[in-house]
Amino acid sequence: MTENELSNIIIGLAIEVHKSLGPGLLENAYKECLYYKIMQTGFKVEKEKPMPLIFEEVKLDCGYRIDILVENKVVIEVKSVEALNDIHLAQTLTYLKLGKFKLGLLINFNELLLKDGIKRVVNKL
Repeated sequence: MTENELSNIIIGLAIEVHKSLGPGLLENAYKECLYYKIMQTGFKVEKEKPMPLIFEEVKLDCGYRIDILVENKVVIEVKSVEALNDIHLAQTLTYLKLGKFKLGLLINFNELLLKDGIKRVVNKL
């Protein structure tokens, strides 16, 4: 399955979570619920996946963690903030670059309509 096909399914599941919970909860609540929904599909899914930084051939644990990684292809960064900003986008892009992933979804659940809080982030490798 391609990154785009996976992302379409993930977005559908995120919308289900948002319809059920609505905006206004903590980020962790949305992350746990989305992780659960993705697990139900049977996809390989990892939560809080450590992402080391490699500097001059040394692997450094700097505390980077991907919120959710699906099928070792799609990075999901979950937010529950007033508005997404450039630092959120940079964070997602950093995970894509460190892991050499092509596609990320930056999802802000603190929106009345979730579609207004979803950004696709592409790593041009």
